[in-house]
Amino acid sequence: MDYFLTEEQQMIKEITAKIAKEKVRPVRAELDETEEFPWDIMKVLAQSDLFGVYLPEEYGGLGGGVLENCLAVEELGRECIGVATTYAASGLGAYPILLHGSEEQKQKYLPAIASGEKLAAFAVTEANAGSDAGGIQTTAQRDGDHYVLNGTKQWITNGGEAEVYTIIAITDRTKGARGASAFIVEKGDAGFSFGKKEQKMGIRASATRELLFNDCRIPADRLISREGTGFIVTMKTFDVSRPGIGALAVGLSQGALDIATEYSRKRVQFGKPIISFQAIQHILADMATETEAARALVYATARYIDSDAKDISKYSAMAKLFPTDVAMRVTTNAVQVLGGYGYMREYPVEKMMRDAKILQIYEGTNQIQRNIIGQELNKEYGRIKETFF
Repeated sequence: MDYFLTEEQQMIKEITAKIAKEKVRPVRAELDETEEFPWDIMKVLAQSDLFGVYLPEEYGGLGGGVLENCLAVEELGRECIGVATTYAASGLGAYPILLHGSEEQKQKYLPAIASGEKLAAFAVTEANAGSDAGGIQTTAQRDGDHYVLNGTKQWITNGGEAEVYTIIAITDRTKGARGASAFIVEKGDAGFSFGKKEQKMGIRASATRELLFNDCRIPADRLISREGTGFIVTMKTFDVSRPGIGALAVGLSQGALDIATEYSRKRVQFGKPIISFQAIQHILADMATETEAARALVYATARYIDSDAKDISKYSAMAKLFPTDVAMRVTTNAVQVLGGYGYMREYPVEKMMRDAKILQIYEGTNQIQRNIIGQELNKEYGRIKETFF
């Protein structure tokens, strides 16, 4: 389907697809097996200026937005969402600075992120604080011209590999979630170290580690925005980043559909290709329809956000919720179409099915996305009722 992409957007899509096919596809199984961080691929993406597709030109980016980021993420996700997550997570770490950072912070950090010289990461999750940001235990206490951070962050994508970290910590415990603040921490800061690298069900090429803060002392000018805005920074960041998770899901679904369709045209049973059987056709038809519907939702949402719309939370949640549920169904069906072969590691759909599950979990579980959508609908109905009834 023609989504009326500009020449530059189409170029981003084509360049990323070329890198994904030539650099990612040949090594995705090996990366999954060894859990090696894909530095070589990140360097190729950096050399192609893809780390800055969503960043303004004044900070070394290409001047694009959420849609441009989604286009790149989708093509990488088509081959391996472990690699794609590594790439996308750097953008997640940069968004708090882009959206809420001071001009000095933007000038200091964004150009290095845009060039791919430095990866970024975003750290909210803790052992007792996932969906409940109010449960954060990591603290940041003001001490003169510095803040001192103490605590542990868990399951942080790009942890240990990134150079720049945006951290959510509590500065005033009495205010609950309203007492959270956002900070920039650099790899190498005294008192900042890394815990174990997690062994995961899927996206094994992506590094997931603990972040440890033990009297980590950082300059006060690393505070993003002002004290007490950490929860707002987090929610506004997720509003613009969640369509990227949807794009990962679209890419993964398309990759699984491609493999299942190709296999069903070559696999012969009862004297003819299995794609000639209506049962297989119906499975593929559902896979194709849902994938295209997911793509349309992601692109439309990304364009809406890039138009500087204000009421984006509901649509951003939808653009994460629907495509990731689709990806789980599509990859499961791809394994079914391939039958016994699909269950074997020799074929990539086994990995795709394992990878798909995380999409329904990170950056807010899909149950949380439904909560957000429902709450927004409640607000909208309240406004309509006041106006017309």
